[in-house]
Amino acid sequence: MIVIGCDHAACKLKETIKSYLEEKEIPFIDCGTDEGVPCDYPNMAETVCGKITNGEAEKGILLCGTGIGMSMAANKIKGIRAACASDCFSVKYTRLHNDANVLCMGERVVGHGLALELVELFLNTEFEGGRHQRRVDLITALESK
Repeated sequence: MIVIGCDHAACKLKETIKSYLEEKEIPFIDCGTDEGVPCDYPNMAETVCGKITNGEAEKGILLCGTGIGMSMAANKIKGIRAACASDCFSVKYTRLHNDANVLCMGERVVGHGLALELVELFLNTEFEGGRHQRRVDLITALESK
């Protein structure tokens, strides 16, 4: 299960991604917000990431104007490894090496076509584990400091 959410700056991109998920028959939870409904991105990050940490969803997608605010907020939540990315190389390797569980993007930064490519890479790239697991474990250990 995928969980998706955005603030008011990224409603159109969220709708594009939802259409892609529906077309690919990928189950998802839409946490909002909707066109014309103001939303504070830290609250949306908390809502979306809560669905991951409680086991309702495996991965999440957070959208705002730049993706940066969402990633900053999401990474404050224990168990979340959010990556703000706008290129294929970064998305591929944040999954392969960092086991990112949340992809953050900005509607004002990434075009809709590229965003769909990034979502596909994010959802279909598996974590390599191995030597990278030790580093992910070190990231996780930082949460308790």
